[in-house]
Amino acid sequence: MDMKEKIEALKARFNADLEAAKNSDALEKLRVAYLGKKGSVTELLKGLKDVSGEEKRELGQHINSLKKQVEEQLAGQVEKLKAAEQDRLIASAEQYDVSLPIAAPQGSYHPITVVQRQLEEIFSSMGFTIEDYPEIVTDYECFEAVNVPKDHPARDMQDTFWLDNGQLLKTQTSAAQNAIMRKYGAPLRAIFPGRCFRNEATDASHENTFFQMEGMMIDKNISISNLIYFMKTMLSEVFERDIQVRLRPGFFPFVEPGFELDISCLICGGEGCPTCKHSGWLELCPCGMIHPNVLREGGIDPDEYTGFAFGLGLTRLAMMKYGIKDIRDLNSGNLKALSQFKHE
Repeated sequence: MDMKEKIEALKARFNADLEAAKNSDALEKLRVAYLGKKGSVTELLKGLKDVSGEEKRELGQHINSLKKQVEEQLAGQVEKLKAAEQDRLIASAEQYDVSLPIAAPQGSYHPITVVQRQLEEIFSSMGFTIEDYPEIVTDYECFEAVNVPKDHPARDMQDTFWLDNGQLLKTQTSAAQNAIMRKYGAPLRAIFPGRCFRNEATDASHENTFFQMEGMMIDKNISISNLIYFMKTMLSEVFERDIQVRLRPGFFPFVEPGFELDISCLICGGEGCPTCKHSGWLELCPCGMIHPNVLREGGIDPDEYTGFAFGLGLTRLAMMKYGIKDIRDLNSGNLKALSQFKHE
């Protein structure tokens, strides 16, 4: 059998083998058998070394044409098999009703988030604007703008997390006071909740990361009675009952006079427990009349306007509202403890 007859015979045999190949494994074996290193078409090409002259060129064209035909037919059959296999998978797939409701477990808000949103609604109803502020601030924003110069001993009260660039993690939401005064001027009513950071020794009532809600009201003839009214209104709305409070003198450089607003501990009923350090009272809200220096630094004339400010402890408020005995539970990531709080 001469070379031309071998080419024609190989072509016919390939067509028959291709027809018999019913899966991808069979097609791969067929490719190796015809196009592999020792495949039939490859052997024909090797045999050209024994042919010379014009016949070699003609036979080479026939063999290359056969090789191209084999490659194209194999590729086409592979695609057909893939499409057929996909159709079989679709046909055999389990049918389901896309309209069928699927019960999926729902998450819940963190208790501090629940309390924060409730407070935002309360203060919004009383005409307060809700503001946000960065957690990384400058020394000026956190201290100097609120009447705490660099050499002031009050800085020792806050063990601060400083950054390499001279900025710091804000120790108090008061860091936003100056910017908000300059944004709105007077009169103004604003609250600005946020996360604060201090290098605290942690215990049942202290954490190095906690949440506050700062509030300010500035207008003509604002007095301490206005401050007391808003605080009592807020607490009665949050706890939905009368809460025993006390107002005692406290020192804060950014207010004058300054007060500590305490509430009777709702964990122990005022009898004393680790949460309230066995005093029966829990410090909730440092507050007071805004210091004239702070007003002046914020671009507001203290001879014309007065105002009050408060730093409400959102974390402690959440503890009292939900009976959480240890502040560390709130940052623990314990989903069993935190998932009990309602959706809103």
